[in-house]
Amino acid sequence: MSTAPLFLVDALPTGEEAVLDGPEGRHAATVKRLRRGEELVLADGRGGLAPAVVEAVTGRDTLAVRIVHRLRVDPPAPRVLLAQALVKGERGELAVELATEAGIDGVLPWRAARCVAKWEPGPRGDRALERWRGTVRAAAKQARRPWVPWVEEPLDTRALARRAAAADLALVLHEAAADGLADIAGQLPERGDVLLAVGPEGGVSDAELDELVAAGARAVRLGPEVLRASTAGTVALGAISALTSRWTHPI
Repeated sequence: MSTAPLFLVDALPTGEEAVLDGPEGRHAATVKRLRRGEELVLADGRGGLAPAVVEAVTGRDTLAVRIVHRLRVDPPAPRVLLAQALVKGERGELAVELATEAGIDGVLPWRAARCVAKWEPGPRGDRALERWRGTVRAAAKQARRPWVPWVEEPLDTRALARRAAAADLALVLHEAAADGLADIAGQLPERGDVLLAVGPEGGVSDAELDELVAAGARAVRLGPEVLRASTAGTVALGAISALTSRWTHPI
């Protein structure tokens, strides 16, 4: 039996009866074609969940639902933030989509030195950022996630170094690093923030690596293969989740 589909709302309804309308109602009624008696879950994207049952389809974009109960899910620990270097074209959206499905908690778009995409301030950069945010929201729904990751404004390497200094553990993926993720398993915190930096297709420059390491980050490798910028973060997140309690977190 598949799990009930999840729909994001601004706030969970306070009563027993509720109406799901707008884009989410249209998706439920027209795309998913939910009907009376079928189950769904309303989520606020901040850990609040309300499993519900369809009472009636009242329009092409409107469902009347009955709330079964409410619950709140704490975020996974430790929290993992992905500093994803900007990747040209659909590969960037693929990177944040996969990372969201794998459980990333926040995304920091990184203007690394070797990025082809720049996301300069202005309408084009704003549209690119909104595409990432839309991709993350859709991926969180697909993965039935109670927490929707946030996507911050783009930051440069100097700002990323400050974030690395503030994190409980900061890691930079680098194919020439002496240590693998398994080698530092004992240093992964039980709680707090793990910052994971993934460079662009051209790699992290020596100057950037030096700056991040000086701020307290550690260079680590995933294995003998060199992964693409769009998949490295997801693979690393999977390893971190397996080495910590993130995947044993009840949902």
